[in-house]
Amino acid sequence: KLQAVLFVLFLLMHVVTLVGNIMIMFVIRLNQQLHMPMYFFLSALSFSEICYTFSIIPKMLSGLVLGTRTISFLGCAAQMHFSFMFGFTHSFLLTVMGYDRYVAICQPLHYSTVMTSRACTQLVAASWAGGGLLGLLVTSAVFQLPFCQSHRIDHFFCHVPPILQLACAGGEVVGTVVGIFCITALLGCFLFILLSYAFILGWILQMPSAKGRHKAFSACASHITVVVVHYGCASVIYLKHQSPRAAGASVLIDVSYTVFTPFL
Repeated sequence: KLQAVLFVLFLLMHVVTLVGNIMIMFVIRLNQQLHMPMYFFLSALSFSEICYTFSIIPKMLSGLVLGTRTISFLGCAAQMHFSFMFGFTHSFLLTVMGYDRYVAICQPLHYSTVMTSRACTQLVAASWAGGGLLGLLVTSAVFQLPFCQSHRIDHFFCHVPPILQLACAGGEVVGTVVGIFCITALLGCFLFILLSYAFILGWILQMPSAKGRHKAFSACASHITVVVVHYGCASVIYLKHQSPRAAGASVLIDVSYTVFTPFL
């Protein structure tokens, strides 16, 4: 009964997400004053966000309005791979942006020599490569299992818990390993960001000028907001019980993470 309402709501949020991120990339591209590392990373983050939403939301929307809720085996594996790839890439880029803010505030005289165009390109490339590798590892671990249960996926996209629910054996073990793997990667990035901001906070508190402290805080505010939203939702997903049998109860949380978080 709610399919039409949900379709309109999710479609509008998806369009706003796409338009907002494309505008960010377009403005950064055209404005010469924004050709600096912070905005280069922001542009890469926007592109990663667009790719992440495209890996999940269009298929979900088609299921709501057209009723085409089938997906091939390889298509399901591809969707899982790309969703994890861009999710991990997002976390790595946020970590790189935290490091960029640390260098800009704590080592301002060395900023131009440390954050060169080549270094920024290498950091973004490493984030994408790392995300792709981790996404491939997670997908390979899940899809090497034997599947002999129902072909009905109790979810709106090929997420790990509902797929493991279809496995004949080994689902619990793989679910635990994948959960630990994801938590370790996300927690590692989050701790690195916290370390960067610990140094930034210590440096800011030493500033004699209130104007200087306000400027430094302003330079970090947007990044801190994105980190809180991203890791707040991610922690709810990956720190909850990872049993495949509990997959159905997590759909609402996963909707918020795949649709509402990118929209924010």
